[in-house]
Amino acid sequence: MWYILIAIGVIIFIILFFVSAGYGRYNNKKWGPQIDNTLGWMIMECIPPIIFVTFFILGNRQSNLVARIFLLIWEIHYIHRAFIYPLKIRGKKQIPILIVIMGMIFNGFNGYIQGRFLFELSPIYTNDWFLTPMFIAGISIFLIGFLINLNSDHILRNLRKPGEVGYKIPYNGLFRWISCPNYFGELLEWMGWAILTWSFAGLFFFLWTAANLVPRAYSHHKWYLAKFPDYPKNRKAIFPYIF
Repeated sequence: MWYILIAIGVIIFIILFFVSAGYGRYNNKKWGPQIDNTLGWMIMECIPPIIFVTFFILGNRQSNLVARIFLLIWEIHYIHRAFIYPLKIRGKKQIPILIVIMGMIFNGFNGYIQGRFLFELSPIYTNDWFLTPMFIAGISIFLIGFLINLNSDHILRNLRKPGEVGYKIPYNGLFRWISCPNYFGELLEWMGWAILTWSFAGLFFFLWTAANLVPRAYSHHKWYLAKFPDYPKNRKAIFPYIF
């Protein structure tokens, strides 16, 4: 099954270099009926934390400390993504219902895979797991990515003064080197998750995240270059000095 899922991810990765998903700056009426952007993000992103904690409650690992840490890490990310990040979005934007439905499907499927594997199917992680190179490196990479993501979103939100509209060039933080450090941060998060859980479930999530965000970052980068003649030419799309 994992090979099939990864193969599908590769196909999506290729397609997204030619077709940008119709939300954010690429939104248009061709994507169908729209709803409020904040509401759409909340609907999409509330699914993973609900499914994940449900598997934890229904499973037999409530007393396992490693399982509790996995739960804490997952919930911290998704509570922020579902209930804090959307409320900070500025402007009265909309998002296609089709995108929301697609996000719900993937998030539900991914929440199921992560929750069922870690709380039902995986070997039980003992407390010794905290001392392994995988956990130490993974949790460090996840936290670095999470902080990069938060900082990059903060920079983007504060580019415009109240009442201003349109896009501006960001310069601070990792924007000095790449066009999409928020995406880079999220990739680091789920790379860290794959390492700290050391699982095919975590690897699946990381690869699918990359299949979505790397092409989108490339689209953003090209968009910036086309829109702003003075856009820094030394920047890369998502990986500093590389791509």
